[in-house]
Amino acid sequence: MSKHIIYQVLPRLWGRGRFSDWDAASFAHLHTLGVDYIWYTGVPRHATGRDFVKGNPGSPYAITDWRDVNPYLADDPARRLEEFDALVRRTHAAGFRVLIDFIPNHVAPDYVGPIRRFDWHDGDWSDTRKNDWSAPATRAEMLEILRFWASRGVDGFRCDMVELVPPQALKALISAVKADFPELLFVAEVYKKENYRPYLDEVGFDLLYDKSGLYDTLRAVCCHGASARGISWNWQWLGDLQPRVLNFLENHDEQRLASPAFLGDARRGFAPLACSLLLNTAPFMLYFGQEVGEDGIDGADGRTSIFNWSDPPELRELYRSLHGGAPLAPAEAAVLARYRELTTLAGRPVFARGGTWDLGYCNGAAPGFNPDRHFAFVRFDASEAWLVVCNFSADTASVELVLPAELRGRRPGLPHTAAAGIAPFDAAVLRLI
Repeated sequence: MSKHIIYQVLPRLWGRGRFSDWDAASFAHLHTLGVDYIWYTGVPRHATGRDFVKGNPGSPYAITDWRDVNPYLADDPARRLEEFDALVRRTHAAGFRVLIDFIPNHVAPDYVGPIRRFDWHDGDWSDTRKNDWSAPATRAEMLEILRFWASRGVDGFRCDMVELVPPQALKALISAVKADFPELLFVAEVYKKENYRPYLDEVGFDLLYDKSGLYDTLRAVCCHGASARGISWNWQWLGDLQPRVLNFLENHDEQRLASPAFLGDARRGFAPLACSLLLNTAPFMLYFGQEVGEDGIDGADGRTSIFNWSDPPELRELYRSLHGGAPLAPAEAAVLARYRELTTLAGRPVFARGGTWDLGYCNGAAPGFNPDRHFAFVRFDASEAWLVVCNFSADTASVELVLPAELRGRRPGLPHTAAAGIAPFDAAVLRLI
């Protein structure tokens, strides 16, 4: 089994912004990145063209009709649900599974349906109204919504802001729908680390974001000079939760890696990419355009807008290149090649299921190794072993690392030491056996 990789995309910004733009060429591209789930963001019909809507066409997270899809995504709006069903069939035929959003905390002010809601909203989400989960009608309708989409072939749900919803209600909901659709995947957006285990073990989610763990740690290392030792601390804290968290470096809520507000250059993201993708058995999520260095400069504060029609330039060039247009510019092509190289490695069983051995604790004095700016680990199984060394500094590194006796006892055949040269802000991935 390969490591699961989820690809998040806003269909309204892919190609012409239609379901039909997800074609053979688009799917072939995702195969080169090892993707097996496509999270189509912004499918259920959201509010647009009203005075309370943020932007044009508006937020995918202000749902106005849970049993409809956005007309603008269809070539023939009158047949939009048929076109969505066709998208699901094409996605499955191409070998992928389908995720969409499930938003249990709120709906748009003009929502049509039996969900009970309050006349207020959380935070600055002025284009929404808070759902009342104490109402039996709300709980019953939420179950029917999930059944509606699952019956259309949807394979799972990325569940928005679940910490704002009563956990026992979510537990009952997941249990009930899985009685009919046991293979559904539920991915939780969870931020409080103390909630990780309860939402997995008690509420019943299959995966949850490791946002407050690895993502925040890597961002602090890359942008604020924090020690790379923090990566070890998060890895140790997660423990047996590793296979059930979802690693990522971008999504619609976070700033683009290549944006001036984050790293400023996609090539500076190879070290955190290798770490997030290869460190543990956790699945990984890519955000569309990340693989060619999309910088979010068309949006606000380094983010590709989820509120407005936009035209992300690197994403546009990627789509055209996949559909017979001009090849990618050399810089974007180089970034894509590196992403394909690392995701291909992640597809090896050793990275999907093998063991992890952090080398930081025994290499504090190793030649060339700076435990505050470098991070090294070994991934191993019965067939092979690989060394990964990430360089979070602006200087080329040349290290000679000790592979401790405890590790060599777990994986006979390993050498006593291993050397690697690592470019600035990059990672070296070397096969040891």
